[in-house]
Amino acid sequence: MAKVTEVVLWDRPGERVLLLGNHAIARGALEGNIAVFAAYPGTPSSELTDTMAAVAKKAGVYMEYSTNEKVAFETALAAAWSGVRAMTAMKHVGLNVAMDSFMTASYMGVDGGLIVMVADDPSMWSSQNEQDTRAIAKNTGVPVLEPSSVQEAKDMVKYAFEVSEKYGQMVILRTTTRSSHMRGDVVLGELPEEIKNAKRKFGNFKKNPERYVDIPAFQRKKHPWLLETIEKFREEFNESPFNWIEGDENAKVGIIAPGLSYAYVKEALAWLGVENVKLLKLGTPYPVPYGLLEKFFDGLERVLIVEELEPVVEEQVKVWAYDKGLRIPIHGKDIVPRVYEMTTRRAVETVAKFLGLETPINFEEIDRKYEKVSKIVPPRPPSLCPACPHRNTFYAIRRAASPRAIFPSDIGCYTLGVLPPLKTVDTTIAMGGSIGMAHGLDVALNGVPGEEERKTGKEKKIIVATIGDSTFFHTGLPALANAIYNRSNVVIVVLDNLVTAMTGDQPNPGTGDTPHGPGKRILIEEVAKAMGADFVKVVDPYDIKATERAIKEALAVEGVSVVVSRQPCALYRIGQMRRKGEKWPIYHVIEDKCTGCKICINAYGCPAIYWDAETKKAKIDPTMCWGCGGCAQVCPFDAFEPMEEGE
Repeated sequence: MAKVTEVVLWDRPGERVLLLGNHAIARGALEGNIAVFAAYPGTPSSELTDTMAAVAKKAGVYMEYSTNEKVAFETALAAAWSGVRAMTAMKHVGLNVAMDSFMTASYMGVDGGLIVMVADDPSMWSSQNEQDTRAIAKNTGVPVLEPSSVQEAKDMVKYAFEVSEKYGQMVILRTTTRSSHMRGDVVLGELPEEIKNAKRKFGNFKKNPERYVDIPAFQRKKHPWLLETIEKFREEFNESPFNWIEGDENAKVGIIAPGLSYAYVKEALAWLGVENVKLLKLGTPYPVPYGLLEKFFDGLERVLIVEELEPVVEEQVKVWAYDKGLRIPIHGKDIVPRVYEMTTRRAVETVAKFLGLETPINFEEIDRKYEKVSKIVPPRPPSLCPACPHRNTFYAIRRAASPRAIFPSDIGCYTLGVLPPLKTVDTTIAMGGSIGMAHGLDVALNGVPGEEERKTGKEKKIIVATIGDSTFFHTGLPALANAIYNRSNVVIVVLDNLVTAMTGDQPNPGTGDTPHGPGKRILIEEVAKAMGADFVKVVDPYDIKATERAIKEALAVEGVSVVVSRQPCALYRIGQMRRKGEKWPIYHVIEDKCTGCKICINAYGCPAIYWDAETKKAKIDPTMCWGCGGCAQVCPFDAFEPMEEGE
């Protein structure tokens, strides 16, 4: 079976293949003759970024893992200003990081096509909020395309490049967790000669300060252009191949469904056995094409708008209908939930309510049965992996700082430190937020140097922040500079697992690896020293006692202390060892030494360790042990020892 990275590069136009939504977008970028791709990985967009990294050299495309989304956007924008086609990808909260440049760039336009792929996460499956990118686009005046199928996910990319260049404006390709991660048949299109021959495409930047410099005198002239351009897109979208009217032309009721909601509505109508409905499928939720609305509303007596999250389409349609003097009921968020993702059930219940029909099954009865089962089946909360170095670091932090300390943390797999038994995460807010929060807590709780009221000794609140290596480079640096500059008194532990683990093991500046060859490795400890941190030390978290001692040293220092806890991600390390056929030790419990104190379970919490109710001893599942030896260091009775080698 061919690898997906091979399929994405196949020069077989007309062939039907099975692809993930994100993989289809990568193929679309190649068919669209992309030259530059820059992104910071973020679920649910990561597969697109990783696929582009895997195929870039063979396709003659420059690809980079940027340090954050703002840098990625600026890299792609500069390429588009140079006349080549460029793309950046991020999850929805990543757009917040890029927003400063994104908002201003919307006034400036582009020369080469520029696509900003943003993957939203309704229901927050892997995110801290469920903001709707379509609402942001409306505020910035940037058009949005949204696929309803994997085939459209591919085809929309080439179309987006074309209309971006036609009107000189960047375009958002908005996906959701479902559309990024669903699989479907895709008919491959033609690959450009440059892509087939791996020929790098270079641009030509033409100096034009009035366009590319954002001083007020220049920008004032561009706002009218922005408003005029979005209306040109509105006209364009009347004829877009991704918008159409279907169903009963003589129907009195109509449904408007953008993006993936269209697929759910189609499924709901089939399930309900309804045919006498007119349906408007929208692949362009912003701006809504008014000419198509004119045709759709002809003869209708009432309309339902089914969309996830915010009423972006609904508000546009209602404003248009009001201006046209239409006096028919238009339903939307009065029936469709405003929170969480669309599902088949939600679509069925919504359409049934709108049409005054009974649902084909009793969903409430199913809910009652599920509630009974959920009370019987014990919950399985997520956990850090076996041998995860972060577990050891958190364990050492608790022992060194005491549970009464305050632990601001960050966005990453280490956020799972919030759960028992570690409980070493008290706050998270956004990428890089841990250091800023730590400084703010110190200012608010302890005061600042020079103040008579500054708390010291036993009165002082201990604050230990944790942040990942990729996150440190993403947005941790400005906060670290701020803490050092303002003479904060905090300990910052950088959890350096030598990979961007949570989003799929991508490289970062701390690894020195790049998709286009060796980069220059930037050591976190050297950055901290150069910034003027008062204490810097590197530790191996697999040596728990040494890690604990280093954190105690850091706590004794007045000022900003940085402890770099460095050990490769266990999942990544084991994967590499398996590929090389290497072995690792498996630990077991010496029953005669185990007293049943449960420290290994109640304080350390490795998922490979479990409690044997019959023997009242701890046990290790050999299929889960990855040989870090943390259990042997934690046990006060030396009841753990290596037994054999795994795989």
